[in-house]
Amino acid sequence: MWAYFFRRLGGGLLTLFVIASVAFFITRLTPGSPFSTERMNDPRVLKALDEKFGRDKSPLVQYAIAMWGYVQGDFGPMWKSPGRTVGEYLWPAFRVSVQLGAISAIIAILIGVPFGVIASAGKNRWPDHLAMSGAITGICVPNFLLGPLLVLLLTFAWDLLPPTGWPQSWSVAELSKLIMPAVTLSLVHIAYLSRLTRAGMLDVMNQDYIRTARAKGVSELSVFLRHGLKNGITPALSYSGPMAAAIITGSLVVETVFVVPGLGTHFVKSATTREMPLLMGCVIVYGALVIVFNALVDMFYAVLDPRVRLQ
Repeated sequence: MWAYFFRRLGGGLLTLFVIASVAFFITRLTPGSPFSTERMNDPRVLKALDEKFGRDKSPLVQYAIAMWGYVQGDFGPMWKSPGRTVGEYLWPAFRVSVQLGAISAIIAILIGVPFGVIASAGKNRWPDHLAMSGAITGICVPNFLLGPLLVLLLTFAWDLLPPTGWPQSWSVAELSKLIMPAVTLSLVHIAYLSRLTRAGMLDVMNQDYIRTARAKGVSELSVFLRHGLKNGITPALSYSGPMAAAIITGSLVVETVFVVPGLGTHFVKSATTREMPLLMGCVIVYGALVIVFNALVDMFYAVLDPRVRLQ
């Protein structure tokens, strides 16, 4: 299994190399200078800045220098923040995004999977209809709409939660800042997990080995939980890898709405201000997260379902 995992990572590194290469040439070949502003249009100043950061070299030379730095984990200096490196911005923001993503993923799993199980147990009855109606609502409401709606209701209408920010301590008042961004990120994934779990459970409960267990006199609860649940949640497990990556990479809007100092905020700002080294750092980190999460889920899927053969 580990050989399979490392093969997947090897293929993922090649994919990450292609992503970094394409992103690099897109950012470098765009017309204009990132240093040019209404207050700074002096050609001599712009030329000096290009020379300082190596932008006067050919694109291929810039590419070789940048890729060698990425291999060493060095994304270079910030262009518009003298004396600061990309790493000083990137890694603290990465920790914030991972923390927010982990909380959102836990919420999605703890709510979505039980909802799907309850819906499958009460097929075509009110628990099923209620859970699936909630799932459809969660899928239909995008996070860029849900976030402002939560702020409007929970902050301005009812004054229950702070609208923006990130916890600076472990106090209840500070931790309450996590609630709205975490719920906003997790809602759509709660919906998908509940639907996938329901479909998986309904499919498994019609299998021959389930009928055999019932014929042996095993209680319905034991059949459902011990025999059905293990294989019934495999579709939800398959979704959990892309979900984890999507929660972190999809936090662009949520982090901007709630002013969370994560990767999404830096990604948006670097794109609008043309801070290309920071933009490249965010692209590479996002790409690496998607690749690693998908490889891990493939491993766990094979462990959970013996019918899957990694070969």
